[in-house]
Amino acid sequence: MRIRILWPGRTKTAAVRALEDFYLKRLAGLLPCEIVVTEASRGLDEKETEKILEIEARGLEKRLKDDYIVCLSDKGREMNSEDFGRFIEKRAVSGTKSLAFVVGGFLGLAPRILDRADLRMSLSKMTLSHELCRAVLLEQIYRGASLMKGRSYAK
Repeated sequence: MRIRILWPGRTKTAAVRALEDFYLKRLAGLLPCEIVVTEASRGLDEKETEKILEIEARGLEKRLKDDYIVCLSDKGREMNSEDFGRFIEKRAVSGTKSLAFVVGGFLGLAPRILDRADLRMSLSKMTLSHELCRAVLLEQIYRGASLMKGRSYAK
């Protein structure tokens, strides 16, 4: 199984990009994982919410394939790290070829993208920036893959 993580636009914060790179390198030996950067809205005022979400949705739709789709949402299912690791393992043993995690931009995800999700998942009850969500998600995927492969992971 391969994991694809889709999000609109590049990560701007250097420290967050460094964390993304760190976990991608660590994941390389455990599970095929790629980040797919999709179209982001540029130059639009935050008040143009619908237009921004539409542009980002079109970019995501172009890249979503026959994946098992997990959309990050503040209203999604919460899991602890062990449950999340078991979720990844279950998807792998059930024959899922591609597991896609979709992270929205600063306004979240368009309803039609959320409607395509096989699962809506929340990383925390706390509000996290969309960039920080990217790093937290990668860390949790790494943790889950490590546990799945029988490697210990510091708590």
